[in-house]
Amino acid sequence: MKISRRDFLKWSAATAVALNLELDMDKFNTVFAAETDPPVIWLNGAGCSGCTISTLNVTNPTTIDDVLLNKISLKYDTTLMTQSGDSAIQTLDQAANTYNGQFILVVEGAVPTGSSGNYCIIGEQNGLPLTLQQALLNYGPMAKYVVSAGTCAAFGGVSAASPNSTSCQSVETLLSGKTANPVINLSGCPVHPTVMVQTLLNLILTGMPALDSENRPTQYYGTALHFNCPRRGAGSAGQPGVYGCYKSIGCKGPGCENVCSTMQWNNGVSFCTISNYPCIGCANPTFPTNPLC
Repeated sequence: MKISRRDFLKWSAATAVALNLELDMDKFNTVFAAETDPPVIWLNGAGCSGCTISTLNVTNPTTIDDVLLNKISLKYDTTLMTQSGDSAIQTLDQAANTYNGQFILVVEGAVPTGSSGNYCIIGEQNGLPLTLQQALLNYGPMAKYVVSAGTCAAFGGVSAASPNSTSCQSVETLLSGKTANPVINLSGCPVHPTVMVQTLLNLILTGMPALDSENRPTQYYGTALHFNCPRRGAGSAGQPGVYGCYKSIGCKGPGCENVCSTMQWNNGVSFCTISNYPCIGCANPTFPTNPLC
């Protein structure tokens, strides 16, 4: 007999009460609430899975185990789920139809549209190959929110760089005019883990964030990282590996809006310029074209 997670939690609570066992109700309510939140479906396209890896390393506002167990209800993610093949695609379709109009669709990687999208096949449906392009055109309009995780999904990024033989597009380009809300672009190569997780939590708790002209949350993309860089004002460095400001050798920090210089990476340890290398502007819509002058 199959039993849902929600029914199991109900049964566990009832059993604990009947047996007069101690039950941490705060913890129980946290876990119980996660099942009622708008669920998340995560699709992977033309990319390196770097945004998934980045997200798994989140430490702020919480750790990934707490995110997956207590904060969000992740229904589909081929990188993390144990299911594969027909079973996985059935789970994807069932989740999208069950929560039609309510789920959050996260897309990692650009969308290959060349050869009718056949450069990126994510499974089979009704005996036919299911391309990422088809999946997005089907499930994107069904989602309450669509989130592009990383620069490839947001702007095309490395995957759409010249000569772009597979005709990769951004998620926003493919779904233009087809979604209930604007596609939310969380650019970065990869996206910062805190930006990824906190955006999902904000969507669940408060809804659409304020967006800039590139459809990025202004909470994270409102300030060029140069203005908070600890190397700002230091003497000019003539080459990477030398202490100083790298603006004169092409650092993109003055024109790249991201959280690197405020939140930093690896649990607040470092980021490009304080590791003695110029910012390459990986959160910019034009990345990776001419990353360093």
